[in-house]
Amino acid sequence: HVQLVESGGGSVQAGGSLRLSCVLSGYNSNRYCMAWFRQSPGTERERVASMWTAGTNLDYADSVKGRFTISHDNAKYTLTLQMNSLKPEDTAMYYCAARFAGPSLCASTDYAYWGQGTQVTVS
Repeated sequence: HVQLVESGGGSVQAGGSLRLSCVLSGYNSNRYCMAWFRQSPGTERERVASMWTAGTNLDYADSVKGRFTISHDNAKYTLTLQMNSLKPEDTAMYYCAARFAGPSLCASTDYAYWGQGTQVTVS
C-alpha cells in the first residue's frame, strides 16, 4: 500500500531555512502529482506547493513564492521542500501528499494519499 513519510521539520528563527523531505513507497510508477500542504490550529489546510514528478507544473501559494522551492528525486521517490527566509506565519504542520493523476490536476487540493505531518515552528 502507498505510504508517505515526512522528515525535516523543526524550530528555526525568522529568516532561517529548513528542508523537508517526503519518501513515497508502495507505488511503482514515478509519474504522479505531489504536493506540500500546511495547516495551523484554527485555519484551513493550505496547499503550499505542488508539482508533476517529471519536473513540470510547479505551482506555489502566493505566500511562499520566491522563498520555497519544491523538487522531486525520481530515483529516490523523494519530494523535497526547501524553505528559505522563513517567517513566523509559516509556522504549521506540514504534510506531503500524492495524487495518481495527470499533471493538469496537480494544482488542486484533492489528494488521496497523505503523510503523517512534520511540525515547522518559526519564532
